[in-house]
Amino acid sequence: MTGILIMDKPAGFTSFDVVAVMRGVCRERKIGHTGTLDPMATGVLPLLLGTATRALPFLPDTDKEYEAGFRLGLATDTQDSTGKTIAESSVRASRAQLESVLPRFRGDILQTPPMYSAVSVNGQRLYDLARRGIEVERKKRPITIFRLELLEFDEATQSGRLSVSCSKGTYIRTLCADIGEALGTYGVMTSLRRTRAAGYSLSDAVTLEQAKALAAEGRIAERVLPVESLFTSYPAVTVSAAQAVRFSNGGALDLSRTSLRSAQLSDGSRFRVLSPENVFLGLGEVRDKNLAVLRLFPREGGTK
Repeated sequence: MTGILIMDKPAGFTSFDVVAVMRGVCRERKIGHTGTLDPMATGVLPLLLGTATRALPFLPDTDKEYEAGFRLGLATDTQDSTGKTIAESSVRASRAQLESVLPRFRGDILQTPPMYSAVSVNGQRLYDLARRGIEVERKKRPITIFRLELLEFDEATQSGRLSVSCSKGTYIRTLCADIGEALGTYGVMTSLRRTRAAGYSLSDAVTLEQAKALAAEGRIAERVLPVESLFTSYPAVTVSAAQAVRFSNGGALDLSRTSLRSAQLSDGSRFRVLSPENVFLGLGEVRDKNLAVLRLFPREGGTK
């Protein structure tokens, strides 16, 4: 089975747990995923089945969207509610105060990765160091918060919910902690639901239970999306029948003989390459006035 299956990951499962379960459900040994979710998180987890795993190194960077629960006045070692409490504050914030600090977290900002993260420092994962009680200095990293909205906030419990659209590499639990700090208190993330990733949304997703039921009925393939759906952010170019054969055999195409001949293209520009029958052949990349093969994606049953 080849293609993309969008899962609605349940709480308590790691991303690898979902992969392990779906290997049995789909009867497909080769499965990868496009982005790790912490065990407490739920929501959109795209799985790459079969030869679709070949797409992983070439996925375009796309923003992700989340709904995150948070609580002010509390700090934990993991920056979320699963961690050990390390500090508490009696400072209380109003909704107006909370709304007033959010603008400073929108746009291009710098964020310090949490100790409980997969970031490597001097060849060691931060979470490995954190589990040994070691804290090291981390460099701030640039991220982008495209949208940050307060969906609800209960002043009595100091708890609320945020809607966030952000760039790859953003830690939502760190965002909650930083917002707390901006208010003169602490903050932890209490829940996280990813509502969009890699261009897919919850409306595309199935739960583990739904996937198992579909598989039992022999209908799981109905929810498998084509590999091309991963790359819709890249423009498409349709080539001739002869060019399709050449490209499929690994040959670069002379741009002057394609529909891109009059376009001003820089090296590194990427395109979805389609046959005259509108069949997705693979990804092409502009190199020295040619459209070179970046990766071929033969249809299931192909030989490449």
